Amino acid sequence: MKKIFLFVLTTLTLGACQESMDERCEREAKEFTKKNCPSMVAPEIMMDSMTFEKATHTLHYYYKLTGNSDRPDAYNLENATQKLKDGLKNATSMQIYKDEGYNFLYTYRSEKNPEKVWMDILLTSKDYK
Repeated sequence: MKKIFLFVLTTLTLGACQESMDERCEREAKEFTKKNCPSMVAPEIMMDSMTFEKATHTLHYYYKLTGNSDRPDAYNLENATQKLKDGLKNATSMQIYKDEGYNFLYTYRSEKNPEKVWMDILLTSKDYK
């Protein structure tokens, strides 16, 4: 996850000055996905893509759970949510997004059955401020 945060921060600083923050986020999410996805971010967790949803000001991360993690009882939703909250609160590289009050949505799908969403975790400004 640190690599993701650092990449996004770096590309933001190199972005064109004429773009709005929303336009920059949208462009950089596409660039990040093209350059870095799919990639393993943890054992049995693969990042498929990242998008930016302008209408809701949401950075949306898509993950695929693989192997032994690809089952309904592999994760506790409350624990996973708390870990994501803590990580986002402590992620200084995400400060520009947090200053804008953006939302962060993490979607975890099954590798065996891509239609199956094991977890959908939305974090809003009240979760990281």
